[in-house]
Amino acid sequence: MFDVQNIKTAMDQLGAQARDASKKIALATTEQKNRALTVAADALRSREPEVLAANAQDIEFSTQKGLSPAMIDRLLLDTDRIEAIAAGLEAIAALPDPVGDELARWDRPNGLDICRVRVPLGVIGVIYESRPNVTADAGALCLKAGNAVILRGGSESFHSSEAIHACLVEGLRAAALPDHAIQLVPTRDRAAVGCMLTMSDTIDIIVPRGGRSLVERVQNESRVPVFAHLEGICHVYVHEDADADKALAIAVNAKMRRTGICGAAETLLVDRAAAHMLPAILDGLVEKGCEIRGDADTQKIDPRVVPATEGDWHTEYLDAVIAVKIVENLDAALSHIAAYSSNHTDSIITENTAAAETFLNQVDSAIVMHNASTQFADGGEFGMGAEIGIATGRIHARGPVGLEQLTSFKYQVRGSGQTRP
Repeated sequence: MFDVQNIKTAMDQLGAQARDASKKIALATTEQKNRALTVAADALRSREPEVLAANAQDIEFSTQKGLSPAMIDRLLLDTDRIEAIAAGLEAIAALPDPVGDELARWDRPNGLDICRVRVPLGVIGVIYESRPNVTADAGALCLKAGNAVILRGGSESFHSSEAIHACLVEGLRAAALPDHAIQLVPTRDRAAVGCMLTMSDTIDIIVPRGGRSLVERVQNESRVPVFAHLEGICHVYVHEDADADKALAIAVNAKMRRTGICGAAETLLVDRAAAHMLPAILDGLVEKGCEIRGDADTQKIDPRVVPATEGDWHTEYLDAVIAVKIVENLDAALSHIAAYSSNHTDSIITENTAAAETFLNQVDSAIVMHNASTQFADGGEFGMGAEIGIATGRIHARGPVGLEQLTSFKYQVRGSGQTRP
C-alpha cells in the first residue's frame, strides 16, 4: 500500500519493487512480453466504459483548473483514441524484440571471441503531464525492451492513467510477469517527482514528457541520467525551388494537424524568391483558425498578420499560432534555424536536391526532413510502434526514443583458456 503520508518511503518501496521486477523482465521471453501487451490491448477495449468514465473525471478536474482548450484536447479520450492506444500496444507487440540482438562480433588473434549484444537499461522512470496515452505507450515500450518502469503521470490525467494502468497489469498477470514491472505512482503529490529524481540507486534513466517547466526541473534536479527535449521549436522552410502545392499542404499540416504536440511547426521561413507562394499559405492557415505573427515583409503581404517580436522566434506555442519570416536565401534560413531551433525537428520544402542535402546535412536537429510535415516526428510514424519521447541530446538516444533506444549493450567474451601476457 502506497503511504501518502510518507512519500519518500513509499517511493523508495516502488523503486525497490521495480529493481526486483527488472531482473525478471530482463529474462522474460518474447512470447511472454507479447502476450502481456496483447491482453492489455484487449482489456482496454473491453474496459472502454471504465476508461471513459475515468477520463470524464479528469476532464472535469482540468476544466475547473482552467486548462486551455489545447491542453484539454491532449487529455481527452474517446472511442477512436482508446482504439488507437490499444492498436499501439499490439503494434509494439508485433515489433522485433531487441533484447539479445547481436550488434557486432569479431575474433581476436589470440582466439578470443567478442560479441556485443543488446541488453535492457534496467528501471526507467517516466514523468509526464496530461496525455494519458503515454501511460500505455511508455509502459509497453519499456516492457518490450525488457525494462521495469515507474510511471508518474500528471495530476490532470490521474484517473485516466489509473484506468489504463489497470489494463497493463491485467496483461502482466496473464503472461505470468510481475505486477511491479509497470508501476504507476498513485498520488498527485509533486513531492513524488522530487523523490524520483534522486532515486539513483533504483532508477537508471528518467524520461520527462511535458512542458518546459517540467523538463527544466528534471534536467536541473535529476541525479539520474535524462532522455529529454526541452521544447519543440520546429521550423518549416519554403525554399525558392519549392513546389507551391506541396508548400501549402505541408505548412498547413505541420502547424494545424495537431497544434499541441511537440512536432507541430512553430516558425515558417519563406525565401524571398518564394514569397509569391505565401498568400496561399497564409490563407490556408487562417482558414484553419491560425493566428499569424510575422516580420515586416510578411505584414506587407497580408494585413491580418500581427507584428512578430523577438520572443516569437523563441516560442513553442503549442496552439494555433505561428511565426512567419521571409529570409533571403538558404544560408539565411540555416542561420535563423541555428539561432532559434530547439534541435527537435526542422523541414525544408524544395525540389532542389542539392539544397535539400545541404539542409539535411547542416541543420543540427534530432530530426531533419525534406518535403514532409514536421508532424511525422513521432516514433509510430517512424515504424517504431510508439515512442517514449523525443530526445534532443547527443548521448545514447536522439530523436524518437523507441525500443532500441531503451536498451544498452554489453560485451560477451568467450575464450578457451587465454591468459594475458
